[in-house]
This record gives sequence, structure tokens and C-alpha cells, in this order.
Amino acid sequence: MTKNVILTTGIYDMIKDHVRRKKVTQQEEELLLLELKNAEQVLRRDLPENIVTVNRRVKIKDHNDNKEREYMFVSTTKKNNKKGKSSILSDVAVATVGRQVGDIINWPFKDGERKLEILKVESI
Repeated sequence: MTKNVILTTGIYDMIKDHVRRKKVTQQEEELLLLELKNAEQVLRRDLPENIVTVNRRVKIKDHNDNKEREYMFVSTTKKNNKKGKSSILSDVAVATVGRQVGDIINWPFKDGERKLEILKVESI
């Protein structure tokens, strides 16, 4: 994780609040606080199209099980697992938000560290 994440101010504040409320593990908290400290904050209209954020469909490869999955990250009030809409504060969203296509992330999920690669990002 060498590149800084790129976030809108709203997503930045949401993640900071998520960490403050202790909704993540200690290891995730340390990583997120470091990412937030170095994050580039931009206006929504200036956010590049290839960045993982809310209201985007994201294809992610999990190198641990060698499977590709698609996610639609939406606001917490619009999540609907039956329709494939995951909260922007879900574990996989928190691990990948602010990252871009081509990034590979090693993330300490609650069930162990996983290596994720962002394959595709598109607006929904």
C-alpha cells in the first residue's frame, strides 16, 4: 500500500467515524488511520472514474481463493444484499475504498489477511 487513497470528504468523514466507533479491528484501525492521514481529499466531481467509492460497481479478485467477485458499493441506507448492493462500510468496501484499478491490497479481515486486486470500477 504505497499510493495514497483518494477520497471525497464525505467518505473520508464516514470512515473516520466508523473507526472512531470501533467498528473495525485494532489492526484495521491502525491501517485506516494511516491511510486517512495521507489521503488525498477531492470534491465528488473531481474524483477519478477508476477509484473505488460509493455508487460504483467494483470487480475484485481475491488472490487467496483465486475468485473474482463484483460488488456495488452504496450508502449504508441503500444496502440490499439480495440485489448485490453492499454498504460502503462493509469490510471489503472499507479495505478497498479510495483505491484504483490495478491496486493490490493486503488487508487484515476478521477471518485473516486477504490479498485483493481491483480489476474494474464503473459508475452505477
